[in-house]
Amino acid sequence: MRTLLITGPGGSGRTTVAAATALHAAREGTRTLVLSADRTDTLGAVLGVATGPVPTEVAANLTAWRPDATARFRDDLGAFQERAANVLDLLGASRLEAEEVTPLPGAEELTLLRALRDAALAEAHDLLVVDLPAAPQALALLALPEELRRYLRRLLPAERQAARALRPVLGRLAGVPMPSEWLYETAGRWDLELGAVEAVLADRDTVVRVVAEPGPAGADAVRDTVLALALRGLRPDVLVANRVLPEAVADALPGQVVQQRKVLEEWQESYDVRAVRQLGHDPRGADDLVALAVPGVDDTVSAVEWPVEDRLAEDGVLVWQLPLPGAIRDELDLIRRGDELVVAAGAFRRIVPLPSALRRCTVDGASLREGELRIRFAPDRDLWPQRP
Repeated sequence: MRTLLITGPGGSGRTTVAAATALHAAREGTRTLVLSADRTDTLGAVLGVATGPVPTEVAANLTAWRPDATARFRDDLGAFQERAANVLDLLGASRLEAEEVTPLPGAEELTLLRALRDAALAEAHDLLVVDLPAAPQALALLALPEELRRYLRRLLPAERQAARALRPVLGRLAGVPMPSEWLYETAGRWDLELGAVEAVLADRDTVVRVVAEPGPAGADAVRDTVLALALRGLRPDVLVANRVLPEAVADALPGQVVQQRKVLEEWQESYDVRAVRQLGHDPRGADDLVALAVPGVDDTVSAVEWPVEDRLAEDGVLVWQLPLPGAIRDELDLIRRGDELVVAAGAFRRIVPLPSALRRCTVDGASLREGELRIRFAPDRDLWPQRP
């Protein structure tokens, strides 16, 4: 199954483009599911059919699904209370009843990730179109599985599970109960679930598409979004320039038309830009979505390789190449921590594991040229294999 993740600046019309893209694919005979996490039914308003927690057939080959974050959060909290019953009783905690539970911030995003995983594993569709939140929230969402798995492994490392037999003894010596088995079982289950989501996001059949309205604000947002995606080893398959004014209104709106043309020309130098015209009204229903003529989904991939160049013979170093289009030299920061590298680019940051060969090296410098960060690693003579 192919997965298309669609995001963009707030107010850019990404939900409309997602709905139109899904409808376009369905009309070509592709079994398509369009997924959204909006608490309000923006997707249903665009499609002309109400959507909700039960997948709804919108048209031939097209299903829409907007999972209920409240219900999922309530179920998860109830299950947690059951598993943690002993600890809660020890602390004298009062249980929360189902009717008093409301979802915390971020519940919609977690629900969307689970729905994404479930839809991918079900394999009931050929294409999954995901209406992600606005770009800042979407970027945090894409990073969430990797970051949570890292936290889990640091806080509850798998090696500690080998000490299960010692916990009752340690508990008696310390005078307080040790962490229960359910804690490690829960951590293991979460790790598996997050790993499944991470696998979907990292799959080569998963592509990211950015939607933005051409203009100064849209240009800034696209630059930041593309940089943040690059930090995750991703690039958009196409940039959808939404609500492009037709030439017929150039006399009535000369300033806006000229501004859009300028930004479009700049975008076309760096991205595969597909223009979607302004209809003159908010698109509603199948006829309007078809009239938008959005680009289809092809075999383009979003994953970008971060290769290690062997320059040991020439310069005595290995060079790790990280494409970071839009990065600014003064806003880059690198920190080596054990077998990980902290890479910060502007407001964005990622902790990445080093390739195995680089773990036996020390950082020897870095440079940024033409949108590519090149980090030099010199072999650590105490760790590097010595030639006989």
